[in-house]
Amino acid sequence: MVVSVIEQLAQVHNSTAQASMERLCSYLPEKMFLKATCYVVVRTFGPDIIKLLDADMNADVVCHTLKFCQQEPGQALCHLYPLPKETWKFALEKARQMVKKSPTLKYSRSSSDICSLPFLAKICQEIKSIENSVPFRDADSDKYSAFPTLRGYHWRGRDCNDSDEMAYPGRRPDTWDAHQDSNCNGIWGVDPKDGIPYEKKFCEGSQPRGIILLGDSAGAHFHIPPEWITASQMSLKSFFNLPAALTDELDWPQLSGATGFLNSTSGIKGNSLYLHLWKRNRCNHRDYQNLSKNGASSQNLEGFIKSLSRNPLLDQPAVVIYAMIGNDVCNGKTDPVPEMTTPERFYSKVMETLKYLHSHLPNGSHVILYGLPDGTFLWDNLHDRYHPLGQLNADVTYRQFYSFLSCLQVSPCHGWMSSNRTLRALTSERAKQLSGMLKKIAATEKFPNFDLFYLDFDFQEVMKKWQQRGGQPWQLIEPVDGFHPNEVALQLLADGVWDKVQLQWPEVLGKENPFNPQIEQVFGDQGGH
Repeated sequence: MVVSVIEQLAQVHNSTAQASMERLCSYLPEKMFLKATCYVVVRTFGPDIIKLLDADMNADVVCHTLKFCQQEPGQALCHLYPLPKETWKFALEKARQMVKKSPTLKYSRSSSDICSLPFLAKICQEIKSIENSVPFRDADSDKYSAFPTLRGYHWRGRDCNDSDEMAYPGRRPDTWDAHQDSNCNGIWGVDPKDGIPYEKKFCEGSQPRGIILLGDSAGAHFHIPPEWITASQMSLKSFFNLPAALTDELDWPQLSGATGFLNSTSGIKGNSLYLHLWKRNRCNHRDYQNLSKNGASSQNLEGFIKSLSRNPLLDQPAVVIYAMIGNDVCNGKTDPVPEMTTPERFYSKVMETLKYLHSHLPNGSHVILYGLPDGTFLWDNLHDRYHPLGQLNADVTYRQFYSFLSCLQVSPCHGWMSSNRTLRALTSERAKQLSGMLKKIAATEKFPNFDLFYLDFDFQEVMKKWQQRGGQPWQLIEPVDGFHPNEVALQLLADGVWDKVQLQWPEVLGKENPFNPQIEQVFGDQGGH
């Protein structure tokens, strides 16, 4: 992808490959030594990349020549662009002769660990020292933070008193927060007119509750901005958010459909489930937890569900959304079907999760099991469209992009991102079986601490709503990976969930707080997010 961007930048700006590489480096931010690293890499690998691009070699040939890409024995040749007019073997040999005596070949195959390369060792040491100085919180941490990324308040409500471990979002107020804000909702102190604590006056009996998402990369809102790889859109502003994105695992939970709290960048009104709950009752301020993880499924959720922060005795009830919507049927294997979760294994793991929730959630909580989608809409709406890397020269469709990822066995979902109609149908059938199992669990299982509900993942309904607004279905899918629902889709899905719950099970959402105007009058934005 990087070599493709270099090649296309030269084309867009009618410049040399050398100038386009320097241009790309100039766009990168100083933070995390991204700009410095780029310039070092350019000085090391640049001469050979320039030589090959100037000879009209495409990114596939360049990367295989310099050993950035390898064709393993017995494996198919993985290529993103159409093959050269001459045979692949001839093109590769011709390119290798051009860079035969290059030190780049030595570096590129010397080690799989980039930090072992001599010209990057110092930068890697400095990056590690930064990581060590930040109070890192991984997906297994149940701590709240005043820091946004590294599993900080982008993921769960911001800590208002980092020195007091008993002050955190979602807890029941300590002595009605007359003297300090123990639950971080920005409501505390005593009304001088009558001596009644504001928390007691505005929140007592209002049925406060938080929202907790147990999700995968879709729930975390995995997103690679298209301007990062689209040469015609690239500018000095393109990468300003790259450092934050890297420290959030390329996820954007602060803009997600479940726990988003920032203004939407999509142009539609941002209404995450958390914001819906907050608007219904301002006492719910900051009470959100996004416990999603890229690659999560029913089978590995136990590895990070322990990061859930809810004390059955000290905290408010919670609405938990169980949304493992893809990875039980999605994998990058050449034959993905044997790796799909069976209904029996799925049932066993979901029940383990529910038993864990029962032992950790306060009485009066609610759990919503969210079904899996029918992902055939991906191929149906994208396969003949151009991927961002192919838009400039009309040379890479999503069909080619999907094939490339599957060849590398790194496809997020080979079952649905495939030209094989039968495989797509098999994947959808397994997703339907697993959704049926969730529906059965919701109908038959009972837990004393929470009610259990089931909701379909109805993407067809979302597409219909979007089309009624004048949009096209493909506009609801992340353009770079061609797989995840984008910000618009996540907001529409959240609105749909809210409307259905409000209609069918209004007790899940709690009452609308009549004191919301007074809370806003006295506490403004309640300290923000």
